[in-house]
Amino acid sequence: MTSVYRLFALLPPLPAALPGRMNVIDHVRDMAAAGLHSNVRLLSSLLLTMSNNNPELFSPSQKYQLLVYHADSLFHDKEYRNAVSKYTMALQQKKALSKTSKVRPSTGNSASTPQSQCLPSEIEVKYKMAECYTMLKQDKDAIAILDGIPSRQRTPKINMMLANLYKKAGQERPSVTSYKEVLRQCPLALDAILGLLSLSVKGAEVASMTMNVIQTVPNLDWLSVWIKAYAFVHTGDNSRAINTICSLEKKSLLRDNVDLLGSLADLYFRAGDNKNSVLKFEQAQMLDPYLIKGMDVYGYLLAREGRLEDVENLGCRLFNISDQHAEPWVVSGCHSFYSKRYSRALYLGAKAIQLNSNSVQALLLKGAALRNMGRVQEAIIHFREAIRLAPCRLDCYEGLIECYLASNSIREAMVMANNVYKTLGANAQTLTLLATVCLEDPVTQEKAKTLLDKALTQRPDYIKAVVKKAELLSREQKYEDGIALLRNALANQSDCVLHRILGDFLVAVNEYQEAMDQYSIALSLDPNDQKSLEGMQKMEKEESPTDATQEEDVDDMEGSGEEGDLEGSDSEAAQWADQEQWFGMQ
Repeated sequence: MTSVYRLFALLPPLPAALPGRMNVIDHVRDMAAAGLHSNVRLLSSLLLTMSNNNPELFSPSQKYQLLVYHADSLFHDKEYRNAVSKYTMALQQKKALSKTSKVRPSTGNSASTPQSQCLPSEIEVKYKMAECYTMLKQDKDAIAILDGIPSRQRTPKINMMLANLYKKAGQERPSVTSYKEVLRQCPLALDAILGLLSLSVKGAEVASMTMNVIQTVPNLDWLSVWIKAYAFVHTGDNSRAINTICSLEKKSLLRDNVDLLGSLADLYFRAGDNKNSVLKFEQAQMLDPYLIKGMDVYGYLLAREGRLEDVENLGCRLFNISDQHAEPWVVSGCHSFYSKRYSRALYLGAKAIQLNSNSVQALLLKGAALRNMGRVQEAIIHFREAIRLAPCRLDCYEGLIECYLASNSIREAMVMANNVYKTLGANAQTLTLLATVCLEDPVTQEKAKTLLDKALTQRPDYIKAVVKKAELLSREQKYEDGIALLRNALANQSDCVLHRILGDFLVAVNEYQEAMDQYSIALSLDPNDQKSLEGMQKMEKEESPTDATQEEDVDDMEGSGEEGDLEGSDSEAAQWADQEQWFGMQ
């Protein structure tokens, strides 16, 4: 290798490329353009070392190009810190080159013109540096490097990155300005439109920025309705958002669009309509087997329903698609959480956040795991961050309020529940959430009853409201009223928790056989439901008086039969004990 260096040291500096003749820098540039990154990395590394040993070997512009191409290859290999170092050296070289070109008069050499035109863009180098900083979670440095680019020289992708970084940093005004600049240059940049709507810019104002393109480009009549739909989404008006997206989805040209179906599924989830949410997710998944977006919510819903085998299969499928997205880790975390493996759920949630710090579902998973592990204050931090990212999602507030209640901070929980009620409006979900807090204070029991009645008037099938009303009736020992409430709720749906509570109420009124049936149905829906299993086991131990009398008669008639009965009973108890142990391990 030393002999090679000496050989190049004897050579004069490379001249500018002659017509029809390529120099080594041209070859590096062509390989970079062809995507031969590993080849570029090896050759540029050698050439840069030669340049360091003989500064006269390459011209300043050639060394600048080598540094940029080498940094690009490092970026491709995900060596971001090393890439930033080389990009910084390239910019310093470019700065020195600019000073030299100002001082040195033009020689009139026509061969230098094409070379100068081939120089990598300084703006593009800064953009790549910002990308490196974002991958390294150094958002402030990314903003600083992009802020240094004059406004007139910022391309749409630079403005888009700046807008997203400003938004993440909570700087709403510059974020709005950057999103608007993207739309000014590219009026069909739909993600920029969503960014503006998420920052509370009025839908009408956003639509006005796209009006010209809608009027001049054919087949874009749906765009104004699309903007209207997502304006409803970002103001928390779920019912109107659902209706508007359904009207779009029914149009022949937009039927079976996976993005619209995913949005519908998410909206149904936010509205508490889990059944329709699951149906829409399944429909979207059938249309696109490689779909990742929204699958974290889908996995969470399946886990809540006790379909842990389906959750496990979904997680495996998503990992096969990509392990560089948060969704597979969240789905796997939901499986662990609902299997009561909270430490593992915590790890998987943290991994998901590492991949995507804006993943609301990952924050909720980690927060719930921390809460169940008794680390309530840490959980509160995660739920607050989830609220910041998704201020219209009720489940974020529910998680925070559960933390307050777990730490006996009823006053903070009440303040938060009232704020949610005022902010998101009086619907079945917010009424139930407020009632949940009121149930914790004996003074506000009547208020809780009123709120739950209002919620059930709006939505008689809302499961959380039914559960809380049943809890209230149980306290008042109004079991018959509770049974009627639960039977009515189960008329058009089947839910593990409702069947289990109905079983509890039936036991209270001595309807043992039907209670056993309800526990069995609950366990068929969720084999991991410990409370249903405990209820069934308790009933098996506490026999009814009639059964006890019959057994006494049998014992008097057949003394030898007693041992056999006891053995059968022990065998059955052992079977349930084994099953319970298996559940606990999942």
